[in-house]
Amino acid sequence: MLKYFCKRVIMMFPIILGISFIIFSILNLTPGDPVTIILGDTATPEAKEALREQLGLNGGFFVRYFRYVINALHGNFGQSYRSGLPVIEELMARIPVTFRLSIVGIGIVICIGIPIGIISAIRQYSLLDNVCVAGALIIASMPVFWLGLMLIMIFSLKLNMFPATGTGTWKNYVLPAITNSAIGVATLVRMTRSSMLESMRQDYIRTAKAKGAGEAGIVIKHALKNALLPIVTIIGTNFAIMLSGAMITETVFALPGLGSLIVTGVRQKDTPVVIAAVIFIAVAISVINLIVDIIYTIIDPRLKSTLR
Repeated sequence: MLKYFCKRVIMMFPIILGISFIIFSILNLTPGDPVTIILGDTATPEAKEALREQLGLNGGFFVRYFRYVINALHGNFGQSYRSGLPVIEELMARIPVTFRLSIVGIGIVICIGIPIGIISAIRQYSLLDNVCVAGALIIASMPVFWLGLMLIMIFSLKLNMFPATGTGTWKNYVLPAITNSAIGVATLVRMTRSSMLESMRQDYIRTAKAKGAGEAGIVIKHALKNALLPIVTIIGTNFAIMLSGAMITETVFALPGLGSLIVTGVRQKDTPVVIAAVIFIAVAISVINLIVDIIYTIIDPRLKSTLR
């Protein structure tokens, strides 16, 4: 296990390097000059050249990329073109908001998706099952921005139950978390139902029933335990998506999180901020995937032989 863990950590470095090169290339080859965006079209050539020298935008493409990698290895991700602050400070100010939103969102996904999926599988083809499946399909087909706006109109403007924007209290995260987790809940309900149905048809379930085991014990100790692998995969995937920055959700609810930071950075061509944010996303997704693989071995110890 330790050897596999070290191998995965080492593999992160070329992946992150490749991602940084792709993002750096896209942002530098797309139209638009950050210096012109900052100073405006009326700035003098001397002022533009001085700012370009200050921001390290002089030199060829590969020279600038190599300079960026060297500085990043020393913990210096540059300064934001928009605010002038160090990029690491921009990220540290935004990541906690996205992290809190992701924790609440994944909690909603787990607490709602798994129980409904189990109940739907146990009561297959019943009215409850049909309602759960239809509800999951409807929620999965809702655009995130539309759902967020509807929640704001109903619970913020009409009922005045939750604030529409801001991060002052826990109430500020209720509507964004529901919006951010809706598709995840629908996906987990369908996956849990499918996995449970497949598990409930196995021979060991019939054997447990023949021995007189109770329905609750059969479902929890036997069926759910053997159906957990795909469920854990969906949970890990949804958490990685949430933690990487729910751009649409944070934009709709005006949350100062990582997603809105990336959107603003792309609009203003704030290259250092966008690259650093994407690198954080890549690291977060890699770590979550590694944790999911470790959880696999806890659920099914036979998988330890494959982690080499």
